[in-house]
Amino acid sequence: MPSRRFITLAFLFSSPLLAQLSAPTAESNAVQLGRTSPLTGVPEWSKLRALDQLLTADEFLKAWETLYLGSKALPPPWTLRPTELEVATGLPVAPTQKIAFRANGEAPKADRYWRRPEELPPTSEERPVLADLHIALDAGHIGGDYAAMEERLLIFDPSRPQEAVREGDFTLLTAKVLKAKLEAAGAKVSLVREHTQPLTPKRPVDFRTDAIRILNDLGIAEPVDGYAGLPGDQRAYTIQWQSEKLFYRVAEIRARADLVNQKLKPDFVVCLHLNAEGWGDAAQPQYSALNHFHILINGCYAPEELQTADVRFEALRRIFHRISEVELPLAETVAKAVADRTQLPPYIYTTPNARQAGTSSYVYVRNLLASRLYDCPVIYLEPYVMNHRDTYQRLLRGHYIGRTLANGRLQSSVIEDYASGVAQGIIRYFQQQRIE
Repeated sequence: MPSRRFITLAFLFSSPLLAQLSAPTAESNAVQLGRTSPLTGVPEWSKLRALDQLLTADEFLKAWETLYLGSKALPPPWTLRPTELEVATGLPVAPTQKIAFRANGEAPKADRYWRRPEELPPTSEERPVLADLHIALDAGHIGGDYAAMEERLLIFDPSRPQEAVREGDFTLLTAKVLKAKLEAAGAKVSLVREHTQPLTPKRPVDFRTDAIRILNDLGIAEPVDGYAGLPGDQRAYTIQWQSEKLFYRVAEIRARADLVNQKLKPDFVVCLHLNAEGWGDAAQPQYSALNHFHILINGCYAPEELQTADVRFEALRRIFHRISEVELPLAETVAKAVADRTQLPPYIYTTPNARQAGTSSYVYVRNLLASRLYDCPVIYLEPYVMNHRDTYQRLLRGHYIGRTLANGRLQSSVIEDYASGVAQGIIRYFQQQRIE
């Protein structure tokens, strides 16, 4: 990997955090700072001019320090001055782009498609609390025939294929149940996907060249083509595995982001997922004793991530558009409602790629592609552990109202509890924000 050396600069501010911020050396980091993520073009850096005056320097620092700064307090590739942020672009021509801070007074109206709660028409007890609100539901993963490729297929007895749990199938079912509940409260609701089919027209074969390039960059000059018969860890070093990953984890998410940002243009997105603990060999999976829940919002950028041009560009757009000011309180309210409904304990991260945010033990900030690419507030839910025995048995029974026998006792539907908790949380949040 290229070296990541920085020169510490003296600043006009006295803030301790400012003392940590520095600018990259142009020569040593120019190539690295210009690199982009797979399947990504060079950012249109001039678009950052639209962020001028949206934040004061203090507002930027507060957001950066509380939500977006990763666990390593290393200097990001920009220079902070009292009046502006100068961002490294990594381009030989126009190597930096400036964003002007607001000195004081009211911020200008941001150029964005989504609306903050206070920008929605007021409602009352006589009108549905979610009236005039547009919500997009993104059912995580694809499911169906793609579940095995996505490594989101769980089955304990291969002789009983009807007992397979495909995460993408259940997130879609949850989205459809949740859609009806939110519409009953007055919202306009769009499903980002409606079937167990990908939105991207591309398929893994289209990414072979990109996969080979990635493996070459890892030092594998002649990578193996397929992964049949290889153990888990070795699969990742094959052209097939890398091609499939680019298909379902990158191209598919980017296709969904294009749909959300260019056509749907909702006020916020709810990404619906189910969690899992390690289950070992997919042919002989193991149950987990753990069952838990958490919600993610965008943040916690590692220094290495900010070295990538498009990640740096997208992070700054989210910060200056003040997206977290809606994401965090919405996530906290939804987290409480889902936790009350499901009685699941909070998941606890032990890795540095996420950290807790706000006051809820259920809410973390983490830099995920979906939560970064959607140009609006996003809450990303991870309730239930699919390979927990009770959860697995309840999932096999699908969606139902009331209770039925699962794992030897009467239990409610995972799908109903999940959807009801999310709906109650969203309704509660907008009741707090909109009822006069």
